Amino acid sequence: MTQDLPPSGGYSEVRYRRYLPKKGPSGLVIIGGMAACMAFGFYRVTQGNLERRELKRENLWSRIHLIPLLTAEADRDMYRRTVAAKEREAEIMKDVKDWKVGESVYNNSKYFTPPNYVAVPESN
Repeated sequence: MTQDLPPSGGYSEVRYRRYLPKKGPSGLVIIGGMAACMAFGFYRVTQGNLERRELKRENLWSRIHLIPLLTAEADRDMYRRTVAAKEREAEIMKDVKDWKVGESVYNNSKYFTPPNYVAVPESN
């Protein structure tokens, strides 16, 4: 029995590498594009933060300028309610002898503190 031998001149070269054409952008271009997108995003976030800060400042100042109006409205409302309460008291207690409308039952106004209203801005 004879042994198989390679052909004279040897076998042809075996191509084990993949010879694919380059497709798409290089890694440097992709990283550059991502950096540009992130820079634009950070720019937009910064602009949004500045806008939000300005709107907060504007909102705060509008509340500060409205405080006198709201205080006056609260004072008018409290006066209206006090007058209505005294009228109801006079109607209910009209049959009671020596009853003075609006006078404290404790005969002392030392511990009475009228309610006050303060407009406080929202905190975020």
